[in-house]
Amino acid sequence: MLNRRDLIALGAVGLASPALAQGVSARTCFTISFNRFSGSPINLGDYAGKPILVVNTASLCGYTPQFTGLQRLWKEMAPRGLMMIGAPSNDFGGQEPGEEAEIMETAHTYGVAFPIVAKVKVKVKGSDAHPFYRWAAGEKPREVPQWNFHKYLIGRDGHVAASIPTAVEPMDSRVISAIEREFTSGPTG
Repeated sequence: MLNRRDLIALGAVGLASPALAQGVSARTCFTISFNRFSGSPINLGDYAGKPILVVNTASLCGYTPQFTGLQRLWKEMAPRGLMMIGAPSNDFGGQEPGEEAEIMETAHTYGVAFPIVAKVKVKVKGSDAHPFYRWAAGEKPREVPQWNFHKYLIGRDGHVAASIPTAVEPMDSRVISAIEREFTSGPTG
């Protein structure tokens, strides 16, 4: 049985955070979308219940060859439900100065078949960062992208399951293990 102090504490939680008081989790990424170059959206909510890997890319970066590993990862894991999105950004070192044709030419050079979206702002300082990157920074404030090819693995529950630094190759066992954990985790809901 709850005493008076416990009831007051619960009431304070309810006033401070109605979502917590109702047992509802914090906002997920499922309300966010990216635009394709054509302007049509990729709604992350369409992939609820599946892992999503979002990678900020750049065509002129020393890490650009990671496209090969990303494509291999996509080829192996997409049939099992992995969604992958390449999000070009010119935020780090000015290494994505081109527009759609140049960006897609680089992606095709590496055989990329996963979706590449229209160029976005990744740096979360300022209000012009893409909503996904602002949201992810809220989930993992100490693990925001510091360079191109930072990888965010979104869990089946719509929250950041892993923030993977640039230097970690896509086929690294840490990336594969994190994705595998999402495939084998219990039902979302």
